Amino acid sequence: MKDATFGSEHHRARKRFGQNFLVREDIIHRIAQAVNPRAGDALVEIGPGLGALTGPLLEGAGQLKVIEIDRDLAARLRERNDARLTVIETDVLKVDFESLKPANQKLRVVGNLPYNISTPLLLQLAHAHECLQDLHVMLQREVVDRLIATSGTRAYGRLSVMLQSVFQIEQILAVPPDAFKPAPKVQSAVARLTPNASVPDAATLKALENTTRIAFGNKRKTLRNNFKKVLSENQLRELDIDPGARAETLPLDAFHRLANAIVDLPPD
Repeated sequence: MKDATFGSEHHRARKRFGQNFLVREDIIHRIAQAVNPRAGDALVEIGPGLGALTGPLLEGAGQLKVIEIDRDLAARLRERNDARLTVIETDVLKVDFESLKPANQKLRVVGNLPYNISTPLLLQLAHAHECLQDLHVMLQREVVDRLIATSGTRAYGRLSVMLQSVFQIEQILAVPPDAFKPAPKVQSAVARLTPNASVPDAATLKALENTTRIAFGNKRKTLRNNFKKVLSENQLRELDIDPGARAETLPLDAFHRLANAIVDLPPD
């Protein structure tokens, strides 16, 4: 979703870009307060829209890069003629976050993520974790529930495993539909994600992505069935994993064992 505190009546929200503009000043203030931008921070805002958060972020950090796909909104931001503001007009899924990072500094990413691309974007950011200091992101409440879910719960799934393997995650703010214009049909929430002290290397993270795709490919099936083309029952048992279990019952460390086993498998 995207945000605005002024001028939204002059811009029609575009459904294809997932635009719902944040208009409640109290919510905007609380998000900015949670981010707590400091002078010199390497801040990147995803989906600035009409700039509700852009202003306070820019004032706090003294510099800001924003990624905006909507050319009209990008043009409006450029019209500010503020040398401290860099407008990157592109699809965020095509952005190399490493290239935005200053030397010897990590990025702080903030954004009301378009809900229609939130999952692939979160996975993209997980793979870019080495260049990140933290993330503060607005998401559909259901997605935040999945991010923080523990094994054995209904919300636990692929996104839980992937993101918890990389980040410490906490929900910091619930946001009701009436905070936006137009109001979405879903509840929203802001989450803070901070990279873990120890994160799987790139190869293991890629294997973990494949592992979770297989494991949760059919949640009703057992691991025996979902992994039958990759790992035998004996191999699963050697990893201290019950072949008759289902993916949602496995703790995080079990998925890491599976991923390491898949990394070590010889190619077909």
